[in-house]
Amino acid sequence: MDNERPGQAGGGMGSRTRGRPKQSSDEAQRERIVAGARDLFLEIGYAATTMDMVATRCGVSKRTLYRLFPAKLGLFQAMVADHRRSMLALPRPEDDLPLDAALAAIFRLDSGEAVNRARLAFIRLVTTEGERSPDLREAVMSEAALPSLNMLADWIAQQRERGRIEVPDARAAARMLMDMAFGGFVERLPEDRLRTVDDSVLHARRAIAVFLHGVMPGQGAMPGRRR
Repeated sequence: MDNERPGQAGGGMGSRTRGRPKQSSDEAQRERIVAGARDLFLEIGYAATTMDMVATRCGVSKRTLYRLFPAKLGLFQAMVADHRRSMLALPRPEDDLPLDAALAAIFRLDSGEAVNRARLAFIRLVTTEGERSPDLREAVMSEAALPSLNMLADWIAQQRERGRIEVPDARAAARMLMDMAFGGFVERLPEDRLRTVDDSVLHARRAIAVFLHGVMPGQGAMPGRRR
């Protein structure tokens, strides 16, 4: 008589079904942890957030958390890098869209209220935290500001080569445009606290219009050497 244990027949199919469920991949874990950390940073700030809080919020063990993110600064860096992609839709394929429409797409101005509200909250968070800590300011620069600036400068240089705009320094023009467009998302004056998401998006659209008026061919050369 066959003394085979239940589950051993059929090539061990039963034993496989009784096995431990497959654990989440590291990538999925990282995404969940970064999202949970972002929510905590937005709710109570970076300084008040602890790694224990992040582990509890995300439903992961502290061992897993520290394996993927040995320090809280790494969480902040990952959050900034993740959100950078929600700020500028770059790089993008070459197209013949009108420049105002192309820049509206690059700055994701038609993303909808929920997305723009999240962008506004993110910009205000990193601006505030960056002012408090040199390490966090460096994280914002290296993970978001500089990569975004470089990609926008590349796009502007491409439009210049196609004869669509006239700028001597593509990087300087990119910095100017980013300062103008994102300026409506940053609180600089007391009344800025009353600004709505729609106000910030409208500010960005106006900034794009002003920028394009100055760089369109035939408008007069912008000061500076070509770069």
